[in-house]
Formats: sequence, C-alpha cells, structure tokens
Amino acid sequence: MVMKLEEVVPFGRSLDEYIKMFNLSPSDLRKRILGVGDGPASFNAEGTARGAKITSIDPIYQFSGVEIKQRFDAVVDNIIDQIIATPKNWVWSYHQSPQALKASRIKTLEIFLQDYEQGFQEGRYLAQELPQLDFTDQTYDLALCSHFLFLYSEHCDRDFHSASIKEMLRVSREVRIFPLLTLMQETSPYLDGIMAEFINLGYSVTIEEVPYELQPGGNKMLVIKMKKTTGV
Repeated sequence: MVMKLEEVVPFGRSLDEYIKMFNLSPSDLRKRILGVGDGPASFNAEGTARGAKITSIDPIYQFSGVEIKQRFDAVVDNIIDQIIATPKNWVWSYHQSPQALKASRIKTLEIFLQDYEQGFQEGRYLAQELPQLDFTDQTYDLALCSHFLFLYSEHCDRDFHSASIKEMLRVSREVRIFPLLTLMQETSPYLDGIMAEFINLGYSVTIEEVPYELQPGGNKMLVIKMKKTTGV
C-alpha cells in the first residue's frame, strides 16, 4: 500500500467520542470490534485498558509514532485556523470551542502514542486498508468506520464504497459508519444508492441519530447488519 504522510490529517477521536458517534452500549464494548480508519484515535488504547477487544486498521500504521506526531504538529494549527475562520460550519455542543477541539485532539494523540508501540506489537494496530482486508470471514462482531466512507465521497467513488462495505460485512456481523456527510458538509451522493443496494442484498439497513455532532447535521450513522432469521 502506498500512502504519503504529507497528504494525511492525522486527527483521532477518543473513546467517549466513539461511544457517542456509534451509539455504543456497554454490551457493544464487550464485542470483538474492528475500527476501520482509526488513525491516531485513543479508542483502542482506552478501550483495551477497560478490557475491550479492539483491532484498529489504518494505512497510517505503516509509519512510526514519531512520524505521525510530526505530521500532526505540522497541520494542527492550520486546521484549527480554518475552523475558526468558518464558524457557521461547526456545532460546539460536544467540543465547546475550536481551542477545546484542539486540546482534545492533542490529548487523544498523546494517549494513542503511549499505546501505539505495544499495541502494534500485540497486533491491535494493523496497516491495512479497504477495500480488501486480511481477516477470515466473521472475525469480528462489529466494524466501526469513522470519518472515511461517505466523508471522502469526492476521493472514493461509489464502487469503492460498495466494495468496502461488502468487505467489512464479510469480516464482521455488523457495520456502523459515521458521519454520512461529505467534506463539503452535504449528505453523501452515494448514501441512498448504497442503502438500496444492501437492502436488496438482504441486509437490515438503518440510519440512526447519535448524540455527537461537530458538523451541522452530522449526527447520524448508517447501520448495516444481516437480518435475523427465525426458525420454522
């Protein structure tokens, strides 16, 4: 896989953000979880410390912790300045201000880096990427895709979205994707077609509102799972 670190914005989210973004219940956190595109999130570190079984995948894990931090330090102030310059594009309910968002991202990165080397050695951080994953069928109970599919609709076409979701459903019993907006803060043009496709394939497909919103209207996740069958 080829990734240029200078093209990456390595912002990660905390365990509490994951809980809210994906409506994770205590029982969800006891499942075998695959985090897709986790980047420098502290979700794995914090969750593992609480006894959760989490594997995070991201092509950024081909780089060292030092390299990831250097890239974060190089872009964080510019990103926050852009956010400050576009106040109508953000909701300050979870994070109270751009400064609070920056502090949260720095803290999240610190927790991630403290865990990264050990977690990498334990196989909890793997340099893999969609649409092909190196896991056997149904390795996981729950796959969480944070800030990748739908968000980057301009960079990844509909076929990529379809193939990626099929692959996540191959390795996991349930898939949750957040957010459903693009970088332009519009609902992804692929959302309706993807929903129809997987309904036709026999999956249960729903949109659920979640208690997390940073982009206006970005408080919904897509949930796809196999329908339960009942015996005759």
